[in-house]
Amino acid sequence: MRVPRAASLIAPLKLVCLLAVPPAAFAAPYVPASGDQVIERLPSRGDPRQQELQRLRADLSATPNDLAKAAVLARRYVEAGRLDGDPRYFGYAQAALAPWWNLSDPPTEVRLLRATLLQGRHQFAEALQDLDAVLRTDSRDAQAWLTRATIEQVQAEYAKAKASCSRLQALAPELVTVTCMANAASLSGQAEKVYPLLESTLKRHADADPGIRSWAMTLLAEMAVRLGHAGAAETHFRGALALAPRDTYLLGAYADFLLDQNRAAEAESLLARHGRVDGLLLRHALALRARNAPQAGEQAATLRTRFTAAAQRGSDEHLRERARFELGLMNHPAEALRLASENWKTQKEPADARILLEAALAAGDRGAAKPVLQWMQSNGVQDVALAALAGKLGARS
Repeated sequence: MRVPRAASLIAPLKLVCLLAVPPAAFAAPYVPASGDQVIERLPSRGDPRQQELQRLRADLSATPNDLAKAAVLARRYVEAGRLDGDPRYFGYAQAALAPWWNLSDPPTEVRLLRATLLQGRHQFAEALQDLDAVLRTDSRDAQAWLTRATIEQVQAEYAKAKASCSRLQALAPELVTVTCMANAASLSGQAEKVYPLLESTLKRHADADPGIRSWAMTLLAEMAVRLGHAGAAETHFRGALALAPRDTYLLGAYADFLLDQNRAAEAESLLARHGRVDGLLLRHALALRARNAPQAGEQAATLRTRFTAAAQRGSDEHLRERARFELGLMNHPAEALRLASENWKTQKEPADARILLEAALAAGDRGAAKPVLQWMQSNGVQDVALAALAGKLGARS
């Protein structure tokens, strides 16, 4: 799940959980097949956003301890990282905050930015500590409540997530509050009820910020997918893409939908220019594999290199993607199950549940699926794909 920025809730800032390993920093050297092969498309110096970042960097370099300048630059870096799907920007954001990053009691603005970056790295406990400190200082900080709700939902703490969302009622526009509440409720037995509520709220706010509308549409699309309403999901995904065509979380979610609909060629075309992001490269490789395209092997080798580098440095940000890689591209169900089970300890979204059930089914290990099956039952999860997998596991028990 992604998080829109709620500071005034005008300039949306979504930090996705599809964070990729920076290949230039961590991967082994890559040798192109020929001199004509395009390795990477660098941002144009004429790009207004790059020009702004250059100006902000120069300003901060002159006065590196200026908190206001550092915070502005860090926020712009996070925005750039989300838009481009380039995780290096998140590292740049941390570097901008270096004078305060390791302080036990940094300024509130730094705490909030640090929590956002920690959340993206799946360091949820540390992020929650910072958010709690922010809210003790200012209980009306909408961004802190929204980020907290996101973490609580990822950890399947739905009652807590709803409580955090409810604090937005007096602090944020109605569309933000309803979207936050509906998303948590949709995973705790109320999907059929909240889907039309969010849909009608979105229609009433046609003039809302495009980033906020894209966020709401994406969540509506995901709800529709879980409820088995493919036509509605298609409409919502396309509406969101019209507003945010470069949003990496949205691209990944829509690609998964296309793959499930046996539309691998469309998924391949959608992701052809997004190989920098590991999660999107994975889906592109899965689309190629579904079409028996020979390039799937080359992309699998690239992913193996990236995931190996991440594992060597102790990163667990890629566990779900690594599990999908091992199952869908390498045909290693036992390893996929190990990774998916480890991932489930910290992250419990429908996609995390699905890869664990798929791996358990492929490995013939129903016992390993028990935590997900219990989560589904105790929360009344409505998800046609998960229900089908649970049924297959039951049939094999």
